[in-house]
Order: sequence, then structure tokens, then C-alpha cells
Amino acid sequence: MYLPLVKPDAHSAVGRSHCASDAGSPDAWAKFVGAFRDAGRPLPGPFDALFGPLRVGAVDDLVVVGQIGQSLDGRIATVSGHSRYINGPAGLTHLHRLRSLVDAVLVGVGTALADDPQLTVRHVAGPQPARIVLDPKGRLAGGAKMFRCDGVRRLAIVADGVQCAFEPDVEVLRLPVADGRIAPRAILAALAERGFRRILIEGGTETVSCFLRHGCLDRLHVIVAPIIMGSGRAGFVLPPIERADQAMRVSTRTFQLDEEILFDCDLTAQREPVGRAKKST
Repeated sequence: MYLPLVKPDAHSAVGRSHCASDAGSPDAWAKFVGAFRDAGRPLPGPFDALFGPLRVGAVDDLVVVGQIGQSLDGRIATVSGHSRYINGPAGLTHLHRLRSLVDAVLVGVGTALADDPQLTVRHVAGPQPARIVLDPKGRLAGGAKMFRCDGVRRLAIVADGVQCAFEPDVEVLRLPVADGRIAPRAILAALAERGFRRILIEGGTETVSCFLRHGCLDRLHVIVAPIIMGSGRAGFVLPPIERADQAMRVSTRTFQLDEEILFDCDLTAQREPVGRAKKST
């Protein structure tokens, strides 16, 4: 359930949702999904406050949203890499709602190898997004769950010159490498060329952090679970700063997801323009 946390005032960066008490209703969500992609239709409540900003790009034609779930002390996994059940059912439902609203969901190869995610919409109503792995060296095996043949587009982004053995129906995007990485802006441009306009960067830490660092996110959804892990893998990996006043400060709204808190971060002020998506075929 989405509930407001803080009443906004003129000096606050925290916004307020207007989600009704039936926020968990499957019928309410189905109606919202049905209207979301039709720009001429008003969005029905109670989801419009949170998901409305994902409807139309504020910088260009694209909408790029990152999502991460973490503990109170900023951990997304234990030292060994175990990450299941940091977030509860409400956080998982939110993730599936995000998937149902975007054209494509992208994960880094580290996440694909460690978690073998399906990247499907299973817990809510809505269309299935295309599934994309950022895999510069072509490491992911064809048997990965995200590559399961189910009528949904599947893509692998690899470095120029890399030999890979994906299944024939997996689209392979070959992009240049600069400073050891494929630039996020080049990734978005290539996906826009293929008709993808709304893109969810789902993980992991390195991938989401890279898109954040290069100004390639419009929104960032951070779901904080009420647990303290004490050690483990950090939610973000960014260049060090010397002083606290050099930290990235963003406009943020907060929403309650049962016992968890969702931070909806507006990053449009720092988003680098990419262009317009071609009409999908």
C-alpha cells in the first residue's frame, strides 16, 4: 500500500502521494496500467502520484528509472552476496509494477549470473517488458531464465569484437568500450534506436551506480527495509568526495510500502539528453 509520509511545505523537498486506501487493489492497478500508455487519458488514482512522472520524459523522449532495495544501513547484500528477502512482499510488488510500466528492464551481467532473475511481471497485471543484460564479455549462458523463449524480446549488450554464443533469437547489440566500460548514454541511444522509450535499470549496484554517475537516470526508486545488516555490499558505488557538502542532493518524495519506505528521487536536473526513441516495430 502506498501512503504519504510527510505533509509537504514550501521549503520541503519531500512530496506527498495521494494514494487511496485501495492502493493494493488488483482492479485499481489494472485500470492504471490500461491508461498509462495512452497519453490522452487521465491517470486514475491511487497510483498517479508515484508513477505519473514515468509517463512522459522531462528531458527528452526517454524515461529511465533505476531501482534498488537496501537495508537501513545501505546494504543490498551480505558479504557473501546473499540478497534475498532484504525487501518484503510490498517492495517486490512495487518492482513488478515498475516492470509492467516500462518497455524494457536491464540488469548487469553480475546480477544475471548471481541471481538468475526472470525479469517478468508475475505479481501484478500488465504487459511483459523486454529483458536486457549488459554483458560486455558475453559471459551469460543461453540457459539463463531471462533468456527463456516466451515471445518477449531479449537482448544482450556486448562489447565490439566480442564473440558470444547466445541463442539466435536473442538480439545482440555490439557497442564500443571506453575506459573499460560501455557508456550508459551509448546504451540508451542504442535502445532508443530499437524503439525502447521507458527503461528500468534494475541492478546491480555497479550498473545502477554507473547510470547514476553519468547522469543517465530520470528517477531513482530506493526501497529501504527496516533491517540493519552491519556489513555487506553497499547500495551505491560512486567516486569518493572530500566533504559532505559535495554530496549529490536530489529532490525526493517518500512513500510508505507497508513497513518499508520508498524514496522517489527526481534526477531530471542532472540527466544528460539522449534523443527520441524510434517507433517500435
